[in-house]
This record gives sequence, C-alpha cells and structure tokens, in this order.
Amino acid sequence: MIEKALRFGLSSETSKLLNQRCKTLNHLKQIHAHLLTLPSTGNTAAAFLSFAATSANPAFFSYASIIFQNLRPRTTFLYNTMIRGYMKFNQPSNAILCYKDMLKDGLIKNNYTFTPLIKACSLLLPEFGYLGLSVHAHVVKLGFVCDPFIASALIEFYALNLDMRTAEELFDEIPVRDVVLWTAMVVGYGKMGDIVRARELFDEMPERNVISWSSIMAAYSRVSDFREVLFLYRRMEESGLKPNESILVTTLTACAHLGALAQGLWIHSYAEKCNYISNPILATALVDMYSKCGCVSLALTVFESIPNKDNRAWNAVISGVALNGDAMNALQLFDEMIISGTQPTEATFVAILSACTHAKMVEKGISLFEKMAEVYKIEPKMEHYACVVDLFARSGEIEKAVKFVDENIGRIGDGDVNVWGALLGACRIYGKVDVGHKLWRKIADKGDVDYGIQVLAYNMYRESGWESEAKRVRRLIEKRRMKKKPGCSVIEIDGVVEEFVAGDILHPMGGDLCQILDSLLSDEHSN
Repeated sequence: MIEKALRFGLSSETSKLLNQRCKTLNHLKQIHAHLLTLPSTGNTAAAFLSFAATSANPAFFSYASIIFQNLRPRTTFLYNTMIRGYMKFNQPSNAILCYKDMLKDGLIKNNYTFTPLIKACSLLLPEFGYLGLSVHAHVVKLGFVCDPFIASALIEFYALNLDMRTAEELFDEIPVRDVVLWTAMVVGYGKMGDIVRARELFDEMPERNVISWSSIMAAYSRVSDFREVLFLYRRMEESGLKPNESILVTTLTACAHLGALAQGLWIHSYAEKCNYISNPILATALVDMYSKCGCVSLALTVFESIPNKDNRAWNAVISGVALNGDAMNALQLFDEMIISGTQPTEATFVAILSACTHAKMVEKGISLFEKMAEVYKIEPKMEHYACVVDLFARSGEIEKAVKFVDENIGRIGDGDVNVWGALLGACRIYGKVDVGHKLWRKIADKGDVDYGIQVLAYNMYRESGWESEAKRVRRLIEKRRMKKKPGCSVIEIDGVVEEFVAGDILHPMGGDLCQILDSLLSDEHSN
C-alpha cells in the first residue's frame, strides 16, 4: 500500500499513512529496503526522501541526508527538500552548502528554493552577511523578487543586518503587499528600536493578523513602553482577534513592570482556558508577573505546576522570592535547582547574590560568588561584582568593599554605576566620609559621572558638614545642567493602568488632581 501511494508523490494522505506505519528508524529502513526491490520511479524516491527529510524525527533526517549524498541524479525538488530539512533542524551552514552543490549541478532554482535559503543566511549574520547579498542577486536575476514569501525573507535578512534602507526599497518595489510583507517591515524596525516607523507601518496596514499585533507589541516592549503594550492588547481584543501565546507573554511582561495584577490575573485565566499554560515560556512569564506584583504564593503555585523546569523558570522564581525579601527561601530554591540538575546561569547568581545582599548574609554571598567560576564555570560579570560590593557596603564593611574593588575590578573608574553607587551610598549611611571622599575624587577624575552618583556625593558631604565639598559638587551639577529623571508612579484601576510623572502638566485630569492634592495638604496643615 505504501509503495503504491509513494508512486503518486507525497500527498497529505500518503504522509499520514507513513506517519502511522513508520514510527522508528528501523521501520524507515525497512520501507526503504522494500522500495529498492521495486522498479525505480522518480516519484517514489522523491516522495520517500521528502517524508524522511521533513519529518519531526532527527534520526529520519540524518538517514535522509545519507541517502541524498549518494543519490544520482538529483532534482530541483530533492535539493529544495534537503534545504528545508536542514533549516528545520537548525543547520543553516549545511543548507547553504546544499545550495552551492545545486549550483554546481546546474539545476534550475525556483521560488521554493530561496525562502529557507535566505533564512539560513539570516541565521549566519553577521559573520556571513555577504552570502545573503549573493542570494539576493540570484533572486533578482531569476525574477523572484516579487514573490511575497521570498521578499519577506529578504526584508527579514536586511532587518537583522540593521539595513532597513534596503528593506524599505524592497518593500516599495513590490506592487501587491500582503500581511506577511507588512509584518516583516514592522518586525525589522521594531528590532532596530525605531518604534515611530514601526508604528507608522502598523497603522498603515490594510489588514492585520495576530502576528502583526504580536510584532508591534514586542517592539514597544523592547523600548519599555509597557503602557502602550497593554493599550494595544485591548485594541487587538476589540478587533475580534484572539491572542496567541507570544502576545500573552509580551502582555504579561508589561503587567509585571506596571504592577497590573488585575490584567495579569485575567490573562492567566485565559491561558488556562486555551490550554496555553503548558507552554513553559508563558508559565515562566506568569511566575515573573506574580512575583513583581507581590503575589509570591501565586508565583510559587505556577512554578510548581511547570513539569520540566528550565533555568529561566528557576531564575524567575528565585528572583521573585528574593525581590520580595525572603532570602532564605531564595537560597533554598537555589539548592533545589542544583539538586534537580539544572545548570545555573549569570542571571541566577545576580538574583541569589541580591538576596544575600538584602539579608546582609555576607559569608554566604561571598561563598556563592567564589563558587561561580570554581564550581559552575561561570565567569563573573560587572553586575556580579556590583552585587558583592553592595553586599559588603550594606553590611557596613566599607573597607572590605573598597579592597574588593581594587583587587577584582581594577582601576576605580572602570566599573559601572551600580558599583560606585553602592559604595558611595554606604559611605553616606555609615558616615565613612573620608573613604567616600577618596572614592569620589577618583570617580570625578574619570570625567563622565552619572547624575545619581553626583547627588549621592553631594548628600554625603552635606549631611556630614563638609560644606565646601558639597558646594563644589553642586556647582558641577549646575555647570553640566544635569537633571534628575522625573519620578513616576503607576496605579491600576478597573484593569486600566494610569501613570503619574512628577511635574507633568499634560495629564487630561491634571487640574483636578492638583486641586485634590491641595485640599489634602490644606486639611493636613489645619489639623
């Protein structure tokens, strides 16, 4: 029955039959051996190879590769099949080598050849960007540049290569643009951080699908405009489209940053209704959202329901517990992570060192820091050094913190703002002005000093009575015309997030808000 079906190519019915009958590599080999005993036909060989190369079983694809290497003559269909297979199993280099063999054989390329091939070039950026340019030249020469799928792949290639000018030229040359092309442009500008152009294109789209909405929401999430993410989510719901898992993850990330618990709860309910909760990325986003909204028990409940916990899930729950001040539980979760066989990452140690810092567990924190490289083979980065400096500083061990900086980070001006902020803040709190003064002079000599660091130095001098030094820092701030970033607060009412920024006079209810504040202040003074 199988051989008869294969003679007519790999139809959906034939593929279904093979999937039912062919469960293991031995089954595949038996079918292949049987086909070899039959009179040879091109359709049979092509259909069999196509099934093996595009199945979900890596062993089947490896077997297909062996057959292909020894198969003569080869056809355009067989080459296209193998290029697709190489891309399916994340082997872009082999896909390109396969195309080069196709060129050597002098075979005619068609529109099915180039879409996976261009995606292979995209995956090999930036080292092999010239390959994509060569393939683009072939596309133009053969007249396939107006194919929407090929054009979309080319736009994605140039977007990943940060060349949106060429992508825009391609887009403008295509007379009929479908939703795939429009979305590719939105994705490209979104990844470059040009949110204005991405939004312009999104608003111009004649039609939008769920991928289009996902792309624009991801673009706003990248620039941390989380309020707009929630606004777009509501607009998408009003349009009648159902969100996919990617959109729910992006929206949960926005909820986590804004503290929009009501919206997050609704998304959790929707995800369970649609059976999306089995997606580990979405489940991890839920853990992060509940943690940042202060609902640690809910975060732990979701975490425990994840069947195969990867390091991202562990990092989310450890960070969440640490963020909410439960250092002991964070350390216990870290131990459970190690026992489970999950390899910790750089983010794991930032979370666990921060937990030790807030609990002033100096010895435990230093022990974990030393194990990073020795036991877990993770080279500490600047954020880990900053955590250790903060650990010493918050415990009042300023001299040890300074010594740690000198021994591990090098020259005092080479670290990031978190290190110096932690040290100066501790010098101010514990009255170690002499140490803070030396530190400030070294930082100031570097030239490019962060506003927050200067304010810390000013407050340290002023509170300790070092008036001349405080005035000197104040003049420096005024000379450079530095301004503090306005503070803001966020509140969620009836599922809608409102943001209030210090000094903002453009809020539509700004006048009413000021009147209420004035009345509250007058009542306080009268009492």
